[in-house]
Parts: sequence; structure tokens; C-alpha cells
Amino acid sequence: MHMSDALINPAVAGTMFVLSAAAAGVSIKKIHRESADSQQSVAKKIPLTGVMSAFVFAAQMLNFTIPGTGSSGHLCGGMLLSVLLGPWCGFISMISVLLIQALFFADGGLLALGCNVWNMAFYGCFVGSFIIWKPMISTRVSKARIMAASIIACVLTLQMGAFSVTLETLISGIAELPFKFFVAAMQPIHLAIGAVEGLITGAVLCFIYETRSELLWGVNSSKKTRMTLASVLVVLAICAVVMGGGISLLASEHPDGLEWSMEKIAGTSEFESESLVLKKAADIQDMTSVMPDYNLGKEETVAGKSASGLFGSLIVFAFTAGVAMIIRNKNKKVE
Repeated sequence: MHMSDALINPAVAGTMFVLSAAAAGVSIKKIHRESADSQQSVAKKIPLTGVMSAFVFAAQMLNFTIPGTGSSGHLCGGMLLSVLLGPWCGFISMISVLLIQALFFADGGLLALGCNVWNMAFYGCFVGSFIIWKPMISTRVSKARIMAASIIACVLTLQMGAFSVTLETLISGIAELPFKFFVAAMQPIHLAIGAVEGLITGAVLCFIYETRSELLWGVNSSKKTRMTLASVLVVLAICAVVMGGGISLLASEHPDGLEWSMEKIAGTSEFESESLVLKKAADIQDMTSVMPDYNLGKEETVAGKSASGLFGSLIVFAFTAGVAMIIRNKNKKVE
């Protein structure tokens, strides 16, 4: 559901940048407050933040086919990160993933970054966690409830994200995509994608519940731990490496839900804009994207796809863990 710059005009891009930046600012303040209250908790979150962000980056490379449609989908990850890191930290981690995807892999436009943060991170991290997850889990927790909350939250937030894409495209007025037909294509396909993401998210959270239940945000559980934190992190890190460097090679070749909807309506997922601002952003992205479309060169190769998965996971891990470390050290200095 990564939007390209060609779908939006500068005014919409700027508005969504402001909204997303405001949400990021609030999130950083909340993280500062939480870290000031519990330095030990933040210290534990630093490696978890890096590993889970890398996990989500790698998981987003695994496009899965939606049977009978000719389309595919992938994990967004906002809900998963918010439950394991807390909504505020989860949101900042999602921004980091989307920023690195746009800069180094040309996945999603630079001007569209504010839109993509809002559509893919805001709803999952805040709506999914506060409105769905916490009310369903706070009173009683079980694997069945974890699965139910994950599926409901992912389905709802992907529906909201997909609808936001259609609204942002409509207001921009660049792409010739009739609103009612665009909505009619986007919502059903992302319903299926959301259901699959919910199952994946629920499976990961059930694993955490069985091994280190105290890592789940909003869960009060006396369940006995079965693995050390280090062991859990190693398992998740191995999964990220295997997904990014290996399983990603088996990802579906079908277009994702957004591209599929555009092709179904307009016959193409490629649109051009005469805006000088958008062209400048494209030039910048051409310079920064060292592995465009997750390849080493213009041609798709197995080595390129695997290398980009490993490189991306590593840089996301380092970047997000570094941000968490900076926040922790800053609070130490304040004290």
C-alpha cells in the first residue's frame, strides 16, 4: 500500500507530512515520559525495537498471493510493533521502516512519505492498539483473544488505510481513478490482505505470549516465562534474516492491492505528473536509492533480492535501535 509521488499533489503531500510529523512529535514526548519513569524498561526495549523493526521490514518483502484475484498483499506491521513496543515507540519504528524503504529502495515516494506513514502506521499503531487491542486484552488474555484482537485490528486498520489512499488520490486530482470505482476495488482486496496480516500478527503475538508475556503491551499476565529475553530476540532475528534473505525470493509476483486496483481501473499503475516539486523529489530518490526495487541493479536477480533483504533488515535494526538509544541517553542527561 506504499503510495508513489505520482498519485498526490504537493498540497496533499505537505498536509499529510504535517499530520504525520505532529503524531511523531507527540509520540516522542510520550516516549521521553515513559523512559524517564522507567529507564530499565527502555533499556530492555532497545534491542527489541531494533529486532522487531527489522522483522517488519523483512516481513513486508513477503508478498502473498490473494487467491482468485491476481493480486498480492504484505504485512504492514503497525499493529505488531505497537503491541510489542507500545504504540508510541511502535509508531516511530514504523516511520523508520518506511523512511528507509523510500530512501534506499525507492519503495514509496519521498513526497508521499507523510501519506504512507499515516495510512500504514498511524491507524495500525494507534487505532489498532488503543481501540481494539487494549479493550479486548486488558480484562482477560488468552491465545484466542490475542488472535481475535489481531485479526479485527488488522482488518479495520487496513480498511481505514486503504480508504485514506483513495481520498488522498481523489483530493490530489492527478491520477484518473474514478473515486467510487477505486474504493470498490481497494476496500475488498485490503479486507483479504488485512485478514491474512491479522493471522500472521496473531501468530507472532501468541508466540510472545507463550514465551515472554510481559512484552505484550497492556497485558497483565503472571504467565511463567519459557524463554529468556535474549533467546526470544535471537529467534525473531533469525526469522528476520530468513525472511529477508531467503523466503523473500518466493514472494508473489502479482501486483499488491494498490497497484492491482489501479491497473484494474485505469489499466496501469504508472502515472506521471508535471509538478516540478514531484520531479525534484524523484531525482533525490534516484540518488539515494542504492537498491531500487530491492535489487542490486536494473535487472532482477536472486542475489540482488536476497542482498537487499539482508541489507535492509540490518540498516533498519541499526537505525531504530540507535534512535532508542539516543532517547534513553537524552533522558539520562536530563536527570
